[in-house]
Amino acid sequence: MMRCTIILWRCSSAHLKIEGYDKTKTANFGKEKTARRRACDEGTVKLRQKIEREIRGRGPIPFSRYMELCLYDPELGYYSCHADQFGKAGDFYTSSDVHAVFGRLMARQFDEMWRALGCPQSVTVKELGPGRGLFAQDVLDWSERKFPDFFRALRYVLVESSAALRLRIEHTLKRHFESNKAVFFPDDDPGTTPTIIFANEFFDALPVEIVSSRGSLRLGFQEIRLQEKDPHVGRFLETWVPVSAEELEFLDRYSVHPEEGERIEVSLAAQQLAESAVRDIDHGFFIAIDYGFTREEQLARRHRGTLKAIRQHSISANPYEAPGEQDITADVNFTALAAQLEKLGWRVQRLVTQSQFLMGIGEANQFADAFEECRLPQERAKVALQLKHLVTPAGMGESFHVLVASKGVEQDNVSALSGLSFGRRAT
Repeated sequence: MMRCTIILWRCSSAHLKIEGYDKTKTANFGKEKTARRRACDEGTVKLRQKIEREIRGRGPIPFSRYMELCLYDPELGYYSCHADQFGKAGDFYTSSDVHAVFGRLMARQFDEMWRALGCPQSVTVKELGPGRGLFAQDVLDWSERKFPDFFRALRYVLVESSAALRLRIEHTLKRHFESNKAVFFPDDDPGTTPTIIFANEFFDALPVEIVSSRGSLRLGFQEIRLQEKDPHVGRFLETWVPVSAEELEFLDRYSVHPEEGERIEVSLAAQQLAESAVRDIDHGFFIAIDYGFTREEQLARRHRGTLKAIRQHSISANPYEAPGEQDITADVNFTALAAQLEKLGWRVQRLVTQSQFLMGIGEANQFADAFEECRLPQERAKVALQLKHLVTPAGMGESFHVLVASKGVEQDNVSALSGLSFGRRAT
């Protein structure tokens, strides 16, 4: 995932010195993971102290800066220290943790997009926030097996700044790194190759500003000592300053103004990252899958105040409880994200649910991508349950939405994409 200086740090991260695959890193994978886990256990208090020192040095900080430090500090942040906490046994899981069919269906959709682009000799799939590399593994393995023409043209670029997660990715994608089919960003592409940007549960983890009827949130620190001999203790203290012009414009255009007692997230970082990710692309697609909302839903008094902390699959409204030990997310404002893409010349399609998107891709062959390797009835039953979790309202199907945009592609070719077909018939 990305640090805050946000987009610029992540998307111009040449100083990370990652130019290819280093076999010695994978050899030390287990040892480094254990050492990192021990260091992180010791670092929870240190991160809190680091935040306190910054507040003392510069005064109250924006909430976005606090969220950045909690998630993306290179030594003590959540995504640096808790690479082993993803998945069903950890704090949260994504669609790729449910079953390989998610990546297989997306491989099928990427193949369609490559054909919609005219079957170029080279095409880039650039994944933002690839986590442990499970999705990339499923896409690459299935494309190699089922879509050989697309696979020959494909180069898979992973945009990840966390050293711990890069180590996991290198281990997961060892074969594809060795063949140079998978590379870390920045790669040597001059920017002219047709590109598919893919972001699954990525934009929800970017730092946000928090505004209320009292202003824009700032975080200070208050020391508490009952007696002079008592050890240093303290707490974070919320204060408010006037809303900035940039925050005010965001509320006017894409969101709503908070009423008394409400808090609204302003996702300026997501706007900056979207611009950075697509601005040099002349031909390609953009796909974002996440939980989120539109401005119309906020006007209907829904999705107001969506910030939450997640730990061991439990949701908390307190982001200050365990800095660096819990994930912090906010629902994605799809109205703002779509408007940013349109401003940069991209054609945005109507928002669909994950259920509609995956059903559209899978119905043509009755989800054979999911069941192909099943040999016993029990295996088919298990996969059917996993697939149900991906596509039904009771699972992830209706809570996640899919935003698709294109640039330099014939609209008829875009409209023919199977992922968009089911949603059109459902309206």
